[in-house]
Amino acid sequence: MFRTALRNVLAHKARLLMTVLAVMLGVAFVSGTLVFTNSLSSALQNSSAKGFDQVDVAVQPKGREDKGDTVGKTPELTQALLDRSARVPGAASAFGVVRGFTALADKDGKLIGGGFQSEGGNYWGKKDPRYPLVSGHAPSGKGEVLIDSETAKRAGYKVGDRVRMSVDGPVLTPTVAGVFTTDDGNVAAGGSLTLFDTATAQQLFGKPGTYDEIDVTAAAGTSQTALKAALDRALPRDTVETTTGRQLADDQAEIIASSMSGLKQGLLVFAGIALFVGTFIIANTFTMLVAQRTKELALLRAVGASRRQVTRSVLVEAFVVGAVAGVAGLVAGIGIGAGLKALMGTLGATVPDGPLVVSPGTVATALVVGVVVTMLAAWLPGRRAAKIPPVAAMSSVHAKATTKSLVLRNTIGALFSAAGVAVVLAATTMQGSDGQAPMGFGAVLLIIGVFVLTPLLSRPLIAAAAPVLRAFGVSGRLARQNSVRNPRRTAATASALMIGLTLITGMTVMAGSLQTSIDKMASAAIRADYVVSMANGNELSPDVERTLKKTDGVTLTSPLRNAPSRIDGQTEYLTGVNGAAIGELTDLTVEDGSFTVGGDRVVVDDETAKAHDWTAGSHFTVHYEDGKAQQLTVAGVYRGNDMIHGIMLDTARLAPHQRDAADMQVMVKTADGASGAVKDRLEKALGTNPAIKVQDKKDISNEIAKMFTLMLNMLYGLLAMAVIVAVLGVINTLAMSVFERSQEIGMLRAIGLERTGIKRMVRLESLVISLFGGVLGIGLGVFFGWAAGELLGTRMPTYELVLPWGRMAVFLLLAGMVGVLAALWPARRAARLNMLQAIKSE
Repeated sequence: MFRTALRNVLAHKARLLMTVLAVMLGVAFVSGTLVFTNSLSSALQNSSAKGFDQVDVAVQPKGREDKGDTVGKTPELTQALLDRSARVPGAASAFGVVRGFTALADKDGKLIGGGFQSEGGNYWGKKDPRYPLVSGHAPSGKGEVLIDSETAKRAGYKVGDRVRMSVDGPVLTPTVAGVFTTDDGNVAAGGSLTLFDTATAQQLFGKPGTYDEIDVTAAAGTSQTALKAALDRALPRDTVETTTGRQLADDQAEIIASSMSGLKQGLLVFAGIALFVGTFIIANTFTMLVAQRTKELALLRAVGASRRQVTRSVLVEAFVVGAVAGVAGLVAGIGIGAGLKALMGTLGATVPDGPLVVSPGTVATALVVGVVVTMLAAWLPGRRAAKIPPVAAMSSVHAKATTKSLVLRNTIGALFSAAGVAVVLAATTMQGSDGQAPMGFGAVLLIIGVFVLTPLLSRPLIAAAAPVLRAFGVSGRLARQNSVRNPRRTAATASALMIGLTLITGMTVMAGSLQTSIDKMASAAIRADYVVSMANGNELSPDVERTLKKTDGVTLTSPLRNAPSRIDGQTEYLTGVNGAAIGELTDLTVEDGSFTVGGDRVVVDDETAKAHDWTAGSHFTVHYEDGKAQQLTVAGVYRGNDMIHGIMLDTARLAPHQRDAADMQVMVKTADGASGAVKDRLEKALGTNPAIKVQDKKDISNEIAKMFTLMLNMLYGLLAMAVIVAVLGVINTLAMSVFERSQEIGMLRAIGLERTGIKRMVRLESLVISLFGGVLGIGLGVFFGWAAGELLGTRMPTYELVLPWGRMAVFLLLAGMVGVLAALWPARRAARLNMLQAIKSE
């Protein structure tokens, strides 16, 4: 039986090619994902580990603790602590580390990096071992700065050039004193790193005389553990903590592995979708192969083969096909992994150098996935073939599907579909994340149910296309009849395309609806013409608001200033605003009381009010960060959203209790409204600062939309793999259908149907099946998009369902194109069949 199975594989090489391709693509996606993420993770970890080469023990301040009604304060690392660390027995040297956001502009005045990737720091002394100089000399004073070599290369800077930059105030224009190399991960990701001398860095980052970290190197013969123990004895344990360089590297590696895990899981989800779609194709292929060989299998049964042996022979074929596809998919996956790594470089994301990592786990996964998926898909056709009595198979009595089997299938499909719809609808009534798992489970049930019901659905939906097909004469009528002749085959073929389009349509519906909701949120919540903020999301200096207030044409301004406090023993963040102007700059729905901010009167968002059981007129005691307490009165409760929420009070009441006042945003209203000229005027007033963003409501909405668009485009690209697999399925089904109907096609040619008519018949059949899958996929996608939106709407009041009719029409058109393209080769093959040989075939 084993030799027979191998001969069958070799005898049907052409027929199994599509199956091998389908499995290979899925395996390639899985192995490519593993190779890419493992290689990227390894390169980042190795690069990160180099950054700790000069650190044997790091001294860091302990995080602040909130006790009772007191807001804790983060301890400072002073020069005295640095000196004490350097004198510890076993320490060779110690240097202080200062860090902070530094926006560096290119020669066109635009910010280099993504804002959050633009960092600044200090260069220690005349020769800092952390940052080897490529050219130039150590910086001195505000007039000199060092930049990393990657940034210098990207922006075209060299020693002696003047650069524009900002830390947390006016624009600086220092001279490039030198260029250095670094293994910093932010630089590797496309950001920038600038270094000042230590005193200048401390002054610019608002940390005069203090450090963010003290790095200590061990003397010869002293281990990191011994040095850490000596520092623990010498330094105050209640304010600082020590960590070895090895532990820092391990922690960083764990963080990188964790972040790569999320990316890996996301990519593997889409690989799983491609494999899931491929499973239909494999099952369809083996079903048709087994059906074509029923007489052969019956003869094996007649000469003594058992049912198990027949099933085993089919599984052996599947094993061989899966193993070949797994090896081919692994090779293709290594190429995909290398290609993805190169693609990141072309997209501007610098990846640290490192080899491709093809781990034993990746090899094993590729082979196991290829073999297991293929054998699972082939098991049911093999088992079904083994159950056919030899006499019935020899006389082809088994050929037609029984009514009983279709009734059972339709009943199971209806139960699954009803359960899926019920669970999804129930999930839409839940709150936020509580409904995610039930909705996912319901979606799986519904997709399985619709797949099982597809043979039943195919008849009425394909029948609806009959009037259009009649226009193509005999070819059109034959195409319709062929499409519904074997509903199981049509269902398996259409379902592969249906799943891909379901996901694409669902995500498109959600993305469009979210964008509309964000536009509504921005226009509904903000009356201000502009919102000013830092490019990296950090805090603004209060000088920004003072500068804007003096600018021509500006009528109203208000900061949004965050400050920690303790209320009822819990940490709550207060939002300081200009009480006289905030009502004119926002348009928030007041649910209770009035929107009045000033003196001891505050307004609170509905979620916070509910958590503390507050209403208009309620009084509560707040403990500020300086430890002082004050009683405040709730003047009103407003409906918060993702853009504006929290406890708002006047900055005049908040500022005296703040040590370092800073604003998250500044809202601005102008006499002339939002326009390009007004925006330019505001930017010039702020010194055309690369660190500061001036955005109107449309800019804010577009910035958020970019994230959705980028994510959606990535998902489209990933789901394209599933669609390609579905295309192979349509080609495979049609090619084998043509082989199965050779005699029928020969008879049609004999009675006068021309080759063009045969081609048209096969193409129309493919078009009908593809459009059938497209209609089902788009319909399910809209339903899932609506359901997910209902769940999201519980947390986003402005959410509104928007159906992208244009894109859905494009998706349906693409489904039709898939059908037309997939039919090219099978149609040509059918038209070229020899008439007499086809009639004589069995």
